This record gives sequence, C-alpha cells and structure tokens, in this order.
Amino acid sequence: MRWGLPDFIQDVLPDEAARLEELRRRLLDAFRARGYRLVIPPLIEYLDALTTGAGQDLRLRTYQLVDQLSGRTMGVRADMTPQVTRIDSHLLNCAGVSRLCYCGSVLHTHPSSLTATREPLQLGAELYGHAGLEADIEALRLLAEALQLADVPSMRFDLGHVGLFHALADSAGLNEAARGEAFSLLQNKDVPDLRELLANVEDRAAREAILALPELYGGAEILDVAEARLPRMPSVRAALDELRRLAFELADLPLSFDLADLRGYRYHSGLTFAAYGGGAHTALAKGGRYDFVAGNFGRDRAATGFSLDLRELARCSSVPALAGAILAPLEKDSALQEEITKLRNAGEVVIDALPGHEGTWVGCDRQLVRHDGRWMVVTL
Repeated sequence: MRWGLPDFIQDVLPDEAARLEELRRRLLDAFRARGYRLVIPPLIEYLDALTTGAGQDLRLRTYQLVDQLSGRTMGVRADMTPQVTRIDSHLLNCAGVSRLCYCGSVLHTHPSSLTATREPLQLGAELYGHAGLEADIEALRLLAEALQLADVPSMRFDLGHVGLFHALADSAGLNEAARGEAFSLLQNKDVPDLRELLANVEDRAAREAILALPELYGGAEILDVAEARLPRMPSVRAALDELRRLAFELADLPLSFDLADLRGYRYHSGLTFAAYGGGAHTALAKGGRYDFVAGNFGRDRAATGFSLDLRELARCSSVPALAGAILAPLEKDSALQEEITKLRNAGEVVIDALPGHEGTWVGCDRQLVRHDGRWMVVTL
C-alpha cells in the first residue's frame, strides 16, 4: 500500500490528539505545581550519551545513524531518562535537589509488546540529589496522582528492590555472566533453569535464598516472610526495611510486593516499582532508584523517578472526551463578535461557518444562534 506506515507506527488523529494533549497538559501542570521543571532534550544525540549507564538492552532498542557533520554514530532516543540525567549532571549542575519533568516522542527498534507502538509518547518526572527514601516516596506519590488525574481505574503498584538480588548474588559468588543470566531468569520466573544455573553454588543458604525470590510476592506481610527465609545480612535487612517503611508511609495506596520483579540490572540501584490499571496487560508506568547513572556524565548524583507512555495511558483513561466546537455564523455583527471572544476566552472552541459547507461541520456539536436579539449557544 503506497501510503502505508511501518509496522507498529501509527498516526494520531484529531480526537485522540486532543485527548493526549489534555492529559499531557493536566499531568505536566500537576508536576509543575510540585516544583518539577520542564526540559525538552533533543531527538537525536551521540549514541554513547543516549545509552550510557542503561545497559545493552537500551542500545539494542535505539536506532543508529552516522552524523554527516562529525562522522560519529548518533542515535534516535529510545528513552529520555538518560538525556534528562545528562542535563541535570552536566548542564544545570545544581548543588541541591533538582526536580525535572519531560514529555516527547521516543523511537524503539522493536515494540515492547504485541500491542505496543514503536513510537511511545514518553512522559516522566525525575528527582535528583536526594538519596533518602523520602525522594522515592515523593516519586510514588506523584505517579499515583498522575494516574488519578488520568482517572485510571483499578490501580495497583508493585514494588521490588534490586538491592536484594545484588546482595544475594554477591553472597553466592556469581560472576558477571551468571549474575546477568540469573537476573533474567528471575524476571521470567523461570525457577527450573534458575535452579540448574545455581547448581554449583557452594553457599547453600545463598542459593536457596535466590531460588526463594519468585515465591516472595503479595501484600506487606510478605516482607516478614522474606525476613524469615532470606539470610540475615545487613544489605538484605536494609532493603527489607526500606520496603517496610514504604508499606507504612504509603498505606493509603494499593501496594503489593514482588521480590523477583526485577528490572534494570545495570541501571537501577535500589527500589523499583511498576503501576498497573485500566485493564492494561502490561505496566502503565515504571520507575525506581538509579543512583549510579549520573556518574557516567562525570558527577555522582542520587536519582529516582518514573516514566510512562502517554498514548497507552490515554487508552486506559476514563477522562471524558472534550466538548465539541461551537459553530458561529459568518456575520459582521459586533454583539456576535463579542460573544465569540467571550466563549474563546472561556476555553471554548468557536469555528466560523464559511459559506457553502452546510451540513459538513466536522467536530461541531453546538452552534451560536440569535434569539430575541441575543446570541445563544444551542445544540447543533
């Protein structure tokens, strides 16, 4: 088909575009009210800057091209978070806490699922410069508010902690290759292959602890079960204590815990979380702590935050469609022009009825008519 688009790439038509813009503005305004400043990174950068600290997975998802000016390899961004981290670390150079937000298209070489687009509209918020759990709590609260503003039904937040895996992998003496494979098997809940991989681990307690992780999921009570089943190591205790505090501080949110729900092996450094709801089969938003990424840009900086695909969020949102436009007759009448100005200032869309197009007024559901010498809005 001559005008067909590539697979998993779609146009956004007027009704959907209006819905996306309404959600975008609603969420970014809420972020701004809490001190998150908007940044707009470039669509393309040198490849190293786009993928630093994010591991091979992001590199494989990034379209690459050669810069005709410098001859260096560039990439079309597949994730805006590394760009925002570069801005905070390299350009803003803030000494204290910095809060940044963003929204823009990213491009993936492959869709993340059979129903996903290769061009998500990524929106997110990042908090830099505070290593305490207060920052993670703020990020989760902000995400919860964003989903509430989008009126997403049946919300749920799944929490995990990459620190648990790293502590147990250290105890088991796993080398880099085995650690990466074990991480992947845990993500897939593939216990048989995981057991085979760990068969030669001499530390039985560490081996059994890693094998126990896929069974440790549920409500806050699962943290007590985890403490009983996992080794009594300071790093394990610290991770569980962080999750317990989150369970207490965020008791009003629908939280669950999954200690094998791991992401970002070379990216995340502590708490990870994912938000579900609206009947979506995959997570609507993902986030967590990534304290070691900024060091790749020459400045160690604590960091936490989240991002989501606004297009997917719009599909799961219960926010009602925007009102249609108001059709106004094309007349030289001062009272009519005053009423049109008043309506537009109030946020209404008013369209002038150009002659010769009767009955074809796309998007209009009301019209301005003169009644008893006054202009009134009535149903079209």
